[in-house]
Amino acid sequence: MTEAQTPGADARQRLGFLPVAETAALARYGVLIPDPGSVLVSPGVQLEEGVVLWPGVILQALDGGTIVIGAGTQLFPGSRLVASGGLIKVGTRAEIGEEGGFTLKAEAGNVIEIGEGARLLGGGSLTLSNRIGRGAQVLGPIRCQNCTLGDGGTYRDPEPDQRGGVLKGSGVARQINVPTGSVIQAFGLFSDGTLRRQSYFHPKSGG
Repeated sequence: MTEAQTPGADARQRLGFLPVAETAALARYGVLIPDPGSVLVSPGVQLEEGVVLWPGVILQALDGGTIVIGAGTQLFPGSRLVASGGLIKVGTRAEIGEEGGFTLKAEAGNVIEIGEGARLLGGGSLTLSNRIGRGAQVLGPIRCQNCTLGDGGTYRDPEPDQRGGVLKGSGVARQINVPTGSVIQAFGLFSDGTLRRQSYFHPKSGG
């Protein structure tokens, strides 16, 4: 069966995505795609070496939008990045979409920036403009709009109060600013949540 005869090939073309063969050919640039037939990538999406696209990932750039994914970043099943005239820029070694996928959508005039080693999981979303700093995390089904999470170490850093900013829980976060080493846990409106140091949730044992 030729590429043109493959089920869904015409739909891919009409929706502006690469054919399966061209998606698989991204491997020549060091991109890891275990199942190219289940992944949708728009032409012009910039993927650096070591990016992993697990099954069910969608990277869609349209209306002049731009998507850039840094080296070593993993996009887990259910991750959907849509740059509809806007810019989505993901740094190196980020983790997006584990435990339920994640959606990033940047329309015209909006910029979504994800820092090195950041982690987004649990079925949440980023819309409008957001800056998720180096090592920062969004944990849970949280709708983030115009949020800023400060730079810091990753969740593996032994010093909790030096890690990137964190939002955890579920609900809506609008214009929330979480500095380095801090966290807001909420279930509803994050504007009603309490800003705490991360050591509150991860106290060190011993003296």
